Amino acid sequence: MNTVALLGSTLGLGFLAGIRLYATVLAVGIAIRFGLLRLNDHARGLEALADWRVLTIAGVAFLAEFFADKIPWVDSAWDAVHTFIRPVGAALLAAAALGDMDPAMRTSLAILTGGVALTSHSGKAATRALVNHSPEPFSNVALSLMEDAAIPFGVWLATAHPVITFVAVVILVALTALFVRIAIGALRKSFGAMRRFFSGAPA
Repeated sequence: MNTVALLGSTLGLGFLAGIRLYATVLAVGIAIRFGLLRLNDHARGLEALADWRVLTIAGVAFLAEFFADKIPWVDSAWDAVHTFIRPVGAALLAAAALGDMDPAMRTSLAILTGGVALTSHSGKAATRALVNHSPEPFSNVALSLMEDAAIPFGVWLATAHPVITFVAVVILVALTALFVRIAIGALRKSFGAMRRFFSGAPA
């Protein structure tokens, strides 16, 4: 596997893990266990995800996240808790996938993957925080279902078309970073307006 393809598959899974860590682990593990995903020599470490114990834990965590992510503000609390869990989980996935690589290179790619996961996690969290300001719950549920559906597709894309995935991840990371900056500004204005309203201060 060439360097770009290797980066594409690794960073692609990292980006997905930043959005849905447990779903990503579960999807990859199931695909390996049932022969839907053939691992190259560099990624043999991911075979551990097909172990029934890993699948069981990932499945239980996925179910908990599936329901928590559909409830306004509960999803934001869940995201806050996972601010460190998702990037670290993504970095561990990368380290496992690159098990036979030079240790310095493996560590560097694991850190990079964790950074990509932190970016996608931040974009997800910022989006949910903005949507939660809406009084209706349907947009929240719709976004969550879209994320659920995107994980299997993303896993397939990252493993079947890693070069395309690499290009997509580079673009998505840049757009997400820009969006997060805009979203933080909008949230600050919103919370500032709320504070002024409840304190009786003039707008």
